[in-house]
Amino acid sequence: MAITSELRDDGIRVVTMAHPPVNALTVQGWYDVAAALDEAGRDMDTHVVVLRAEGRGFNAGVDIKEMQHTSGFDALIGANKGCFAAFKAVYECPVPVVAAVNGFCLGGGVGLVGNADCVIASDDAYFGVPEVNQGALGAATHMARLVPQHLMRTLYFTARTIKASELVQHGSVLEVVPRAELDDAALKVAGEIAAKDTRVIRAAKEALNGIDPIDVNKSYRFEQGFTFELNLAGVSDELRDDFAGTEKSKR
Repeated sequence: MAITSELRDDGIRVVTMAHPPVNALTVQGWYDVAAALDEAGRDMDTHVVVLRAEGRGFNAGVDIKEMQHTSGFDALIGANKGCFAAFKAVYECPVPVVAAVNGFCLGGGVGLVGNADCVIASDDAYFGVPEVNQGALGAATHMARLVPQHLMRTLYFTARTIKASELVQHGSVLEVVPRAELDDAALKVAGEIAAKDTRVIRAAKEALNGIDPIDVNKSYRFEQGFTFELNLAGVSDELRDDFAGTEKSKR
């Protein structure tokens, strides 16, 4: 796994997630994302962050296999805390975060993107929160920042996905571009931000977070509590076993 961070001469810091095959992050991976964003915010030479990914898709959420191969609830609790740390780091990063989304953006990926300040997507990008299929809850807080309330509920209850092109009309995705042009498009927007006085932009980020109508950190922690309850009741294990069986039958 690799979470890399590179500061360009123009003040744009590019944070890249690369964890084949689908960028489903382990507990440590989520903490690594949080650390990269925290480091970016502390560095006054960083004027803006572009959060991107290598591979087939942006992010497929948590690494379910890690949970299945770990006894007890350590991996579950670790994933909850790691996701919380990563989402919080994006939201509270002192500089704006531009998410460059390619391919699938599911579960925890929506948590990252929903807390970003600007979203650019490739024409093959789609978003979803399939948690209910596996007996988990979370990221409704962040999906609600991408789509209106009733659509969010429909997507959540049905585990359907929504294309990036459909999110443009809701204003949550700024633009959709061919995949080959995604990085350039994200860097273009980031460059506009980086060219501003970083003291003003940092103050603006804090101000905008301060007037946000929803406390995303508290809201997401509330959601996570139900995942733990479902695991205690054994519901999550049953659904994950069913999911694993379905996936094997497809091969």
